[in-house]
Amino acid sequence: MACNSCATKEGQPKGCKNNGTCGTDGCNKLTVFDWLSNMSLPAGEKVFPYVEVRFKNGRKEYLNNNDLKLNIGDIVATQVQSGHDIGMISLTGELVRIQMKRKKVQIENDKHPKIYRKATQKDIDKWQEVRDREESIKVKARQLAIDLNLQMKISDIEFQGDGSKATFFYTADDRVDFRQLIKEYAKEFSIRIEMRQIGLRQEASRLGGIGSCGRELCCSTWLTDFRSVNTSAARYQQLSLNPQKLAGQCGKLKCCLNFELDAYTEALNKFPRTDTKIKTNKGVAVCQKIDIFKGFLWYAYEGEWMNWYKISTEDANEMIRMNKANEPITTIEDYVEDEIPTVEKLEFENVVGQDSLTRFDQPKRSKNRRNNRKGRNNNSRGGTKKFDKTPAAKTTKPESKDVTEKTTPNNKQGGRKFVKKKRPSQNNGPKNENQQNTSQQGQKRNAPKKRFNKAKRKPKPDKPNES
Repeated sequence: MACNSCATKEGQPKGCKNNGTCGTDGCNKLTVFDWLSNMSLPAGEKVFPYVEVRFKNGRKEYLNNNDLKLNIGDIVATQVQSGHDIGMISLTGELVRIQMKRKKVQIENDKHPKIYRKATQKDIDKWQEVRDREESIKVKARQLAIDLNLQMKISDIEFQGDGSKATFFYTADDRVDFRQLIKEYAKEFSIRIEMRQIGLRQEASRLGGIGSCGRELCCSTWLTDFRSVNTSAARYQQLSLNPQKLAGQCGKLKCCLNFELDAYTEALNKFPRTDTKIKTNKGVAVCQKIDIFKGFLWYAYEGEWMNWYKISTEDANEMIRMNKANEPITTIEDYVEDEIPTVEKLEFENVVGQDSLTRFDQPKRSKNRRNNRKGRNNNSRGGTKKFDKTPAAKTTKPESKDVTEKTTPNNKQGGRKFVKKKRPSQNNGPKNENQQNTSQQGQKRNAPKKRFNKAKRKPKPDKPNES
């Protein structure tokens, strides 16, 4: 039920540009879809004079619209005890009347605050400025509470629209004397302070989060009333009494334990009490386990605890009725539920040979086999083995310089040798002076170095001074 232009791009939603707080109030928590928005009122009917205004974290109030034409998503300045507050219209029309009746708000009451006007750009800028200060002030407020050794936790801060007042929401196990704390807050932040204590579930609903089921918390999306949850709800549903699994984000038992409790209690009415024993001629049978979904019970004789017998609820109730009427029961085996024959599953038959994932992979060849094959090829072609050090295996280099030898890269250890003769050049001499110089330098480099005696060296003559 969100607006059509709420698609995200580069991490920021489009549409109303409120970063997740939709201006049309279609994707907020605890909202009501206005399905009467496209319908006109009958002739002679007046518009309902109250509207629903939403503030921070889903807090909603019903105010008099003061004969203003307001639509869902309009930002308005509302009346408070001192100053004004800024809120957003979340619902208008006849649905507001229904919501006020549902929440037991008196309609014919002149004490409801009014809406002054639509918020101007100056009001909105001031409102956004004080909203940006809330996080930094919350960190300082927590530090001041720790310095005073108060056993409390500042969970959230809500500023008034004009920035003259701030409400601090906190949680505490016991009553806290925060008179000195209020003085420190007023001195530090220079605003009027209001302290309001909330429960752990209210804190989780205000802050929100993701539950163990992977979805958003029910208390922050649609749940409005917080009913008490007991461990008996977990016992009825045959859940393990593990506090880590049964507790929610608030530290209390999960509210969802009550969702299916009525269905379990209705199903358990057909079952006999688990502490009821069945007396037979063979012995006394005691209930060991029940299956609520399939409607079966498992009984075992006293002294034979390893042998369990599966019985339906109708048979168990019948045997208990016979015990009350003093009618004899031979054994429980006469009432055992026959096992349902299991259908044999046809195993997959490999007809085409395509069940192997590695059918296209080439088998790995061992290195020893590869080396042996190379040795055989060398012997057959007149080559030598890799580690043959006999003098017969040595090959002589050709004496002529015009013949060069090349071996194939695949058979470097002595395979077939291809001989390539150099073509005789027409001009044995160098073509130009550069080639001649390079040839002379090469001859000098290849010539053996002479050893000189430092004592026999002739001293170099001194250069005459030009001056």
